[in-house]
Amino acid sequence: MTFDIVESKECYLASYAAEGVPTTEHLKIRTVPLSLSLDSIPDAHVALQALFISVDPYLRTRMSGLDDGLYSPQYPLNKVITAFGVGKVLRSKDDMYGEGDVVLCPLLPVAEYCVMPSGVVVRKLDPAAGIPLPEYLSCLGVPGFAAWVGIHLLGDPKPGSNVFISAAAGGVGMVAGQLAKLKGCRVIGSTGSDAKVQLLKEEFGYDDAFNYNKETNFDAALSKYFPHGIDVYLDNVGGKMLEAVLNHVNHHARIPVCGMISQYNQTWIEREGVRNLLNIVGKGVRMEGYLLSSYLDKFADFTVEMENYIKQGKISSKIKVYEGIENFAESLGSLFSSSNTGKVIVEVKP
Repeated sequence: MTFDIVESKECYLASYAAEGVPTTEHLKIRTVPLSLSLDSIPDAHVALQALFISVDPYLRTRMSGLDDGLYSPQYPLNKVITAFGVGKVLRSKDDMYGEGDVVLCPLLPVAEYCVMPSGVVVRKLDPAAGIPLPEYLSCLGVPGFAAWVGIHLLGDPKPGSNVFISAAAGGVGMVAGQLAKLKGCRVIGSTGSDAKVQLLKEEFGYDDAFNYNKETNFDAALSKYFPHGIDVYLDNVGGKMLEAVLNHVNHHARIPVCGMISQYNQTWIEREGVRNLLNIVGKGVRMEGYLLSSYLDKFADFTVEMENYIKQGKISSKIKVYEGIENFAESLGSLFSSSNTGKVIVEVKP
């Protein structure tokens, strides 16, 4: 492949969105020239063509312009944003990587092409391994790792445990439920539609699930589905559901807090408070928030385990693909719709 300068579309943050879902008013597209000639690439850098970009809820927290203690620092304005992604090496100034290598990168610019430090690359991928590349952003990416840390490391349910997972048909929830089932647990999920309830039970092995939009009383719903209480709750939504769960936890229950997507599009003074935190004390509950960056030393263990599950057909996922960098804002907004199912990615097509 011969080239020196390419025209590369990139997505940048034009303005912060303190409330609501970021739109194309906040996330804009521009085309910039980029030199890919070998002599323009610094040592220990690679030139990449983006193939797939992961769209995850945590990205929203970096676009509010508010430093309220959530996740990573805010994206700087007028700079290209970054996300977990898969790319192909076009040129390399690092002996570890050669032209044509497919790589996984946690800080891939949301752009068609980029030049970046090779030290940011996590690993090379083997296209002949029998695992579709988008799966490295789903079961083997941010959602899968978040589910694995929450269930395997923090929740640590025993066979027969009662496990509840909110946002169960999302990227994290669909994997978390399957992991808990592999541990011999009884698993119940909450989700936003009857179709997704069916999906959880028929495709992802959940013992049961309920549509939270049809439940007028979460307490009553949890009494129905958990007559013997909740041992592990993987929280992805926060708010009213978390409050209801705290009325049904068993002694020494564990609550790994992966996220609180119901609260992301509000400022902190508008978010729903939880009124019954005293239950954590009375029942000796361990409630723990976590960031994946704190568990990167476990990523290799996770990868080996998850690849084996995928190859054995024990874990699967559902992926929705948006085509083109120009649809990144729409893909991000879809995460906050009750109609969204599974993992969302953008396929880059220069």
